[in-house]
Amino acid sequence: MDSRCSSVDSRLTGRGMGSVSTTPVSARVESYEAAEKKCISDVRRTFCLFVTFDLLFITLLWIIELNVNGGIQKQLEKEVLQYDFHASFFDIFLLAVFRFAALILAYAVCKLRHWWAIAITTAASCAFLIVKVLLSKLLSQGAFGYLLPIISFVLAWIETWLLDFKVLPQEAEDENRYLSIMDATEQAPLIGPGPLSDGQFYSPPESLADSDEDLDDKHDPEKGLIQQLT
Repeated sequence: MDSRCSSVDSRLTGRGMGSVSTTPVSARVESYEAAEKKCISDVRRTFCLFVTFDLLFITLLWIIELNVNGGIQKQLEKEVLQYDFHASFFDIFLLAVFRFAALILAYAVCKLRHWWAIAITTAASCAFLIVKVLLSKLLSQGAFGYLLPIISFVLAWIETWLLDFKVLPQEAEDENRYLSIMDATEQAPLIGPGPLSDGQFYSPPESLADSDEDLDDKHDPEKGLIQQLT
């Protein structure tokens, strides 16, 4: 996509965009050109915003959990410095950070058009959360013991659904439409100026002086007759 963003101007200017037959198509190509200059589609931007929301929401829930269970500073020391897999929520926060970093790098920075990156993050999130719920003591720690794992699990699958059913199919459809219009502009015949016909030649109008003389001759027939005899 980046290479197409940089070369679209040169491709359009070299094909005779001013022909009569390609004027409607040219307008459509210009609209696609403006969309391509953004270098990231609207649906992909929405996906990246949701990935950011995932991280911020999990972070907010974790901060609330720290504050409820005895104060942020005290709980940070307990869950981070004295990390215990069976009782800490810190690893769920790190899992959200991992999803955010991997997905933004893959689909916002590198602009991948494949599902393998989201498959890795979703599979890793699901496996870790299932093991966490089975082996830890989170379910005995109140509502957050249920809330954080379930929300993290659901958000990971919503991201997968957005990418696989919204982002990639929409971008593939837009690209196919763009390429079809570009091919139509390349194959459209150019209409050049044809040879001039006989009807396009015309005599210049007579001068004003000649017109005045003819008018005088019509009004003075004797003068005209004298001129013919001489």
